[in-house]
Amino acid sequence: MAKGDLPPALAPFFRYDPRVRCYRSLAIQYRWVVERLRDLGEPYEDDVLHPLPCSIEPRELELRDYQREALEAWMRDRRGVIVLPTGAGKTRVALAAIARLACPTLVVVPTLELMSQWEASIRQLLGVRPGRYGGGDKEVACVTVATYDSAYLNVEQLGDKFLLIVFDEVHHLPSPGYRQIAELSAAPWRMGLTATPEREDGLHVDLPYLVGPVVYRRYVREMAGRWLAEFDIVRVYARMGDEEREEYRRLTRVYREFFRKRGIRPGDPRAFERLVALSVRDAEAREALLAWYRARRIALHAQSKLEILGELLARHRNDRVLVFVEHTDVVRAISSRFLIPMITYKTPEVERRAVLAAFKEGRVRAVVTSKVLEEGVDVPEANVAIVLSGTGSRREFLQRLGRVLRPKGGKRAILYEVVTAGTKEVAISRKRRSAIGPSEP
Repeated sequence: MAKGDLPPALAPFFRYDPRVRCYRSLAIQYRWVVERLRDLGEPYEDDVLHPLPCSIEPRELELRDYQREALEAWMRDRRGVIVLPTGAGKTRVALAAIARLACPTLVVVPTLELMSQWEASIRQLLGVRPGRYGGGDKEVACVTVATYDSAYLNVEQLGDKFLLIVFDEVHHLPSPGYRQIAELSAAPWRMGLTATPEREDGLHVDLPYLVGPVVYRRYVREMAGRWLAEFDIVRVYARMGDEEREEYRRLTRVYREFFRKRGIRPGDPRAFERLVALSVRDAEAREALLAWYRARRIALHAQSKLEILGELLARHRNDRVLVFVEHTDVVRAISSRFLIPMITYKTPEVERRAVLAAFKEGRVRAVVTSKVLEEGVDVPEANVAIVLSGTGSRREFLQRLGRVLRPKGGKRAILYEVVTAGTKEVAISRKRRSAIGPSEP
């Protein structure tokens, strides 16, 4: 099509490429272009999709009432994000959609652990052997499970083979690299799954374009007691020692004074980004950044927190306890002091599985970790979580709470937030609790 021949109604979807003297469009636009052409009554040839053969027999899976509501909400346009708490069965909703549509489907997941979980569920509920695309495997089938990394690197080979894409933990998708999985795939039907779509960098605003808008959402608070365990969230205040308090105040003055001199409002969401950018070439900014980091370390890891942790571990010696800490070196220190197993990103796969197996069987009652158990790992035995330190991310908080929310014979779950009094941790704690629903416990 020569430049200028494009109907105005199609202009938003195409750009003219003078190198080949025709219009081009991203694969993500495929559905919208076809729908617009049909509306216009324009003739067209379609050789975009080359779906894999599929032997799934259409069927209806048994669903809970809210899962059925979520599925029907998504089916109205076959695009959109479903937001359900950890442990509420998001995977089953997606499998019900695949079973109903019985079409070639790509499932994208963030970890190999989740890939294995999805593979087992597909075999059990759909009765087919899925393809694996990740961890050294490159096998495609009617239903294929791929990691975000593998899908990103191979999207040109995968982008025309599926009618439906399911993005598990869809909050990963809007990142600058992973978004290309959505943009370079022609699949007209798209589903996103997550416990909380919001990202701290604000990129979740791109999800309606990449996958679709949020079509169904339920919060932890409204599901507790029936589908999830009843729970309590308890904030415990730690006190800084005299030396810690003095050093914290000194460091805080350093970076606040820098903000004042440079005309940066400390409450500005972009203040920290500006500080980091300036620190690359400005010695004073670098000193302020180090002061901010060291002050944060004092707040996150005040010595009295370890005493509180010891008291909580003793109180819950008969429960299954997960201890969450922000930094790996502190994980090691806690593991050594309290003689409990640790899991970090450096823990070998074999050792990690052995620790979780011992936890499941009750041979160990507590495990300390950083961020490894927050996403993609099933730990149904835990009923107590102790957040000794963390970020202000609502998603992180919700994932940590989700580790203890699977129903366990009516046993009430509990999450302790140990925060340092007189620091920003207190305000951060209030902020991240908003993830559980409109009202706090």
